[in-house]
Amino acid sequence: MVTLAACAIAAVIPDTLAAQRAELEKFIRHRVLPNGLEVIVAEAHGVPLATIEFNVRNGSFTQRPGTEGLAHMYEHMFFKANESLPAPDAFIQKSSELGASFNGTTQEERVNYYMTLPADSLAGGIKVMSAALRGPKFLSQELERERQVVLGEYDRNESSPFFELQVQMNKALYPGQFSRKNIIGEREVLQKVTPAQLTEIQRRYYVPNNTALIVTGAVNPDSVFALAEKFLGDWQKGEDPFAAEPTPQIPALTASTAVYVERPVGAVTVMMQWQGPSVRKDPAATYAADVFSDALNQPGSQLQRKLVDTGLFQSINVNYYTLNQVGPITIAGQTTPDRLKEAVAALQREVERLADPGYITPEQLAATKAERAVETAFGFDRPSDHAHTIGFWWSVSGLEYYMGYVDNMAAQSLENVRDYARKYIVGKPMVVGLLLPPGVKADLGLRDADVLPRIIP
Repeated sequence: MVTLAACAIAAVIPDTLAAQRAELEKFIRHRVLPNGLEVIVAEAHGVPLATIEFNVRNGSFTQRPGTEGLAHMYEHMFFKANESLPAPDAFIQKSSELGASFNGTTQEERVNYYMTLPADSLAGGIKVMSAALRGPKFLSQELERERQVVLGEYDRNESSPFFELQVQMNKALYPGQFSRKNIIGEREVLQKVTPAQLTEIQRRYYVPNNTALIVTGAVNPDSVFALAEKFLGDWQKGEDPFAAEPTPQIPALTASTAVYVERPVGAVTVMMQWQGPSVRKDPAATYAADVFSDALNQPGSQLQRKLVDTGLFQSINVNYYTLNQVGPITIAGQTTPDRLKEAVAALQREVERLADPGYITPEQLAATKAERAVETAFGFDRPSDHAHTIGFWWSVSGLEYYMGYVDNMAAQSLENVRDYARKYIVGKPMVVGLLLPPGVKADLGLRDADVLPRIIP
């Protein structure tokens, strides 16, 4: 049996690299119901399972100061009592009868809820998931139980020194807008969440025209569209959540800053971050960003040879996180206290060279494109993962971005990559974060001048 991934991998041979969209169109179908609900079906018959996933354009980016964590708390309440299954734990019992596993996640720009079950239970799964989506009850006793679960999650995060580093860097990278990047929330807010606040989130964001239903696996697209119409076709369209109250713009950084977190850790973590592209404003730069990051992460890249092979860093990783609300660009690595100053200075020198001709070679560019295309293709045969991937891209950028991703990435040239580095990294304001053992900063006499770039235009 030839799998979808095997078919798609044929498209990553250099001469046919720009054929990925044609492959996707063979098994992905899309329909918009009259109420605005988008229904996306990715058919894959490798195993007799199906994944049902709802994605809502909600998440921390909708939060204002004083509401940090409400989107996350709502996610925890999704699988509780609703108008169709009003008894506590009724959703869990019904899911068990269907042979299903389920979960949900909250991120910056989406909240998703998913269920994987035998394909012949698809109708029952869509029915029970639709009921949870449309009619939550937010019972006080269930909210109190979930409040303790979320607070426990908060405690676990707070105990991690890396969490503290990321919090402090996000505050510096997104000045005045940290609430919109604060997924886990604030303890004081979580302790006081009320059913009325969750009901307001439901009214505003949980409407069909702000939601996508994604079904992947051993399914028939026409049957999925019929089930969506049956269980969700009469769901009343709502107001555009972002029309009356547009999302505030993320202010641009005007200067570089340094963040120091001292905790009992062994190695020193060095993290540099920049404000990257917004995918709906500058989609071309996001393709270049992924090619750029992958090329620099290759073992033979100049960045790795200068920083890792020399022993200055144990590891270095480059990443761009695609978001609509200004995704971060990150270069992170670990070093030792005795080599910290030398390592940071060397990293800053390499950052200054990232847009230089020849820093990324044509061979590295070609290899990067092929590897990313193969990785994408293999994801087609994992229906549950494929649902998450489609849902993420739908949420932050729309289905069209996902359908053209590999083809657009394959079109990136060395000049595109250099343009991206010049526009977003080289000579641009950054946040430099250091996670280091207590006393190391004082022992080294470490100053901002030792870690920040020498010149900011």
